[in-house]
Parts: sequence; structure tokens; C-alpha cells
Amino acid sequence: MHVLIIGAAGMIGRKLVGAISRNGKLGAKAVAALTLADAIEPEVPAEFAGSVKTIAADISDPVTAPQLLSGRPDVIVHLAAIVSGEAEQDFDKGYRINLDGTRYMFDAVRHLAQADGYCPRLIFASSIAVFGAPMPDLIDDEFLPAPMTSYGTQKAIGELLLQDYTRRGFFDGLAIRLPTICIRPGAPNKAASGFFSGILREPLNGQPAVLPVPDTVRHWHASPRAAVGFLTHAATIDLERVGHRRVLNMPGVSATVAEQIEALRSVAGDRAVALIKRQPDPDIMKIVETWPRGFTAQRAVALGFQAERSFEEIIRVYIDDEMGGAA
Repeated sequence: MHVLIIGAAGMIGRKLVGAISRNGKLGAKAVAALTLADAIEPEVPAEFAGSVKTIAADISDPVTAPQLLSGRPDVIVHLAAIVSGEAEQDFDKGYRINLDGTRYMFDAVRHLAQADGYCPRLIFASSIAVFGAPMPDLIDDEFLPAPMTSYGTQKAIGELLLQDYTRRGFFDGLAIRLPTICIRPGAPNKAASGFFSGILREPLNGQPAVLPVPDTVRHWHASPRAAVGFLTHAATIDLERVGHRRVLNMPGVSATVAEQIEALRSVAGDRAVALIKRQPDPDIMKIVETWPRGFTAQRAVALGFQAERSFEEIIRVYIDDEMGGAA
């Protein structure tokens, strides 16, 4: 199997590459070749025994997608995107990367499909930001998208394109709506949701953190480990089981900020919690208050997608994966 990962230098992309490299497989299927692409050239995974091609490229350039497909990958994982806060601040950049870049990739596959029947599995990382207020506390699989941010709108358009291109037989696609991934390792990014990780990651590492929203804010989360599991399962599942509706809400944990903080306290104590400083930010709150609070995710769970069951479990995943098992 040949796997193309677009956005391979991002946090989730690196973890997916690492999982494939260690196992030599994607799910139960052996991987012989990797093509790794991002705006900056991804690192070559030392553990991978197969062939690796790394590419630094701009997906909003129309010439990029045909170059990435030159090796005819069997599976394409499309993770590349401008994150929510940056997409809201820079309207043109958000649409150029998140919409135009996605459309160029989909069309490049389509042209090959029309030329000689090429039909890869294509996994599109969407987001729960496709939903907007008013919404119930638990969103079921029948609730319709109504995004209230540019990022959410761009992801919703990508979902519709994937649905239509799959219907036409240009590729075999599946879009998965990722929860907010928490706790993200490394430095903060420009995502409006970044504080969800920051108020846990920084205190766990003995550093101060800023909380820009009230403790009552409730949101939907999953760990980076769960995200890799979602992508792996999406890339290998029998899509006949999914049926015509090729968009799935992923499972996760619904928690308020207060519940996150109490989970931190139970794991790392009062000293860690004391490092959180409350500094309200109306701009972040304006974005966050439009986001979903929870999902039933019944279709995804029935299809075998799995996530954590508690926020304390999410914190312990971070400690195990990023801190060597000790906070």
C-alpha cells in the first residue's frame, strides 16, 4: 500500500506517520511507501522500512496536487488546513488553503479517475466547527451543519465536495468530523481552541496558562492518540458499511472547562491548577460560544470508531505519550 499524507508535518500528521512507521501498517494492511507533504518539508521517519518521499508544497497552488499524486497512492489522508483562529483573521488565506487547496486535490484525483479509472481511498479531516448555534447539548447524526465561522464553512464545503465526488466514482471518500484534539503537545498554534490544551499542558509542565473563557464553557474533545485511531480506522474500514452518507461525527468526551480543571486537579494536584490565570478574551469567546457541546456519535461508534471515556483519561494519555508516564 502507498499512503499520501497531506499535512504530514502537523501534530496529527506527525503522529499518524509515527504510528504507520512503527507498525509498518495502516490498520492490518502493510504500507510499502509513504508520500509526506506539507507547507514545510516533513521529516523522514527513521523507523519506516519502506520508501519515503517528502515534499514541501503549497496546496493552494494548482500544480501541487498532480505532483502529489504522481505515485498513484492507494490512500490519501488530507489533514492540511489553516486553523480556526487564523482562518477567521485572514479571510483570503483561509479560503485559499482550506477550500481551493482541497478542491484542487479532489479535481486532480478526478482527472486521473476519468483518464484511467484511478480510484483511491480519500480521508478528509473535517471538524465539528461545521455546526453552529442554536444547537442541542447533544448533537445526533441527523443534525444539519450550519457553520458560524469561516473555518467551519470551508470544512462544510469540503464535505459536500467529497460527498459528490464519491457519488460520481472519482474516489472512495470519507470525511470525519474531528473533536477538538486535546491535549496537543508542543507550542500553541493559532486555533481558537488552543487554550483547551494550554490550560492543561502548561500546568502539567510547571508553566502558567491563560484561560480566556468562563469555566462553564462545555466542548467536545478527544486525544491525539484517538485522532490517529480515527484516521487509521477511516482509511481501512469497509466503506460499504458506511453507505451513501460519507460524513461521520467522531466520538469524544463532553466536558466543561471546570470539569477539565478538576480532572487536572485529580491527576496533578492543586499546584498545577494554581498556574491557570483567568484573562477573558471576547474575540475567542465569540468563536467558542458557537461550537458544539456534545455528540451522540452513534453511527461512528457502531462502525467501530473509539475515543476516551473521561477527561481524566485524556490527561493520562498526554502524560503517557508526551511525558514518559510521569507528571
